[in-house]
Amino acid sequence: MNSETPPVPVQNGPLNIEPALKALAAALHGEGPAVELSLGPDGALVVGHVETPGCDDAVAVVRTSGSTGTPKATLLTVESLAASSMATALRLKGEGQWLLALPVQFVAGIQVLVRSLFAGTRPWVMDMSGGFTPEAFTAAALELTDKIRFTSLVPTQLQRLLDDPSPETLAVLRRFNAILLGGAPAPEALLTAAREAGVRVITTYGSAETSGGCVYDGYPLEGVSVRVAEDGRILLGGDTVAAGYIEAPDEETGTFFEEDGVRWYRTSDLGSIDDDGRLTVLGRADDVIITGGVKVSAGHVQEQLEKSDDVSAAFVAGVHSAEWGQAVAAYVALTPEGVARHDGRDPAVVLQHLWQQQLGVLAPKTVLTAPALRMLANGKPDRLAMTAELSALHRGK
Repeated sequence: MNSETPPVPVQNGPLNIEPALKALAAALHGEGPAVELSLGPDGALVVGHVETPGCDDAVAVVRTSGSTGTPKATLLTVESLAASSMATALRLKGEGQWLLALPVQFVAGIQVLVRSLFAGTRPWVMDMSGGFTPEAFTAAALELTDKIRFTSLVPTQLQRLLDDPSPETLAVLRRFNAILLGGAPAPEALLTAAREAGVRVITTYGSAETSGGCVYDGYPLEGVSVRVAEDGRILLGGDTVAAGYIEAPDEETGTFFEEDGVRWYRTSDLGSIDDDGRLTVLGRADDVIITGGVKVSAGHVQEQLEKSDDVSAAFVAGVHSAEWGQAVAAYVALTPEGVARHDGRDPAVVLQHLWQQQLGVLAPKTVLTAPALRMLANGKPDRLAMTAELSALHRGK
């Protein structure tokens, strides 16, 4: 972990979410201040109260992931959370009991609590004192009592659950009416494995600025509008959009804007919408790498690398190069089969040579292999940390 990334507190056991539920319920009813959740040095849940001048209906302050820079304090209101909860229930065809398996301080975690409050059901908290393991997830899922069950996961978690799963783990996964999968793009191989295992997965797209996922399996939730701007960026609009950031007014950030009575959030992602209205996320607006005068999409290269049987996940970035301006670099998580297959040879060298033959100019000039990608506490890839490692490796060549 690099020095700029604060250590994630270790939980001593299942979080006591009672204070958080009470504080959020009070804020939703206009009887308490906005809530910000965090973990203390001992891993215990800390319920903070935040003053939000000019926003009387504020419920929660949620920090963005910080995967590409300094986290921003996003202000969620009664309207945005209610709209999100209602639209989610409509798309999922019902309200039910939720299993909390993500960090509660981020938007996906808070939404498990908020949806439970709106539904009048009691969420169950997974014990992550030993990290996320299939055993701990299975034990928590077995505690659910409602006939209708949901949970939210990130792709890395689902991958762990489906890697040689026990019969008991498969059984609890199949019991969920839906598993919302977000936080990062899900490899097609993972989605195929879930379908073949009989697990009902719904991919979600959204962020703290939209009260969490607001596009399910490519289609916007009820009351959510999606369009693509002239520069290719995805714009998300509707009542789920946050009130803004606490640190700066909208006119300074340019991230939020009003148009024809609709509040919009300008994302950092590129996308396209087909004739059926389905959104495809093409990658980040800043993921274009210009190497030797050629424009290369980091997202496209990542997709190609993840087609290899030796690769479970990949992260691609552009690093400074005196010769090329930028060079394509890849941080690659190997499958156990990929590690064994190379039989003592450096897998980074082998894969780089193979990709040079297959991809030509798109092939990474620097490859770093590891057992897993570096991740933030909320399960998103730590883009800054991996880019720093790749830059250092490239400079050392």
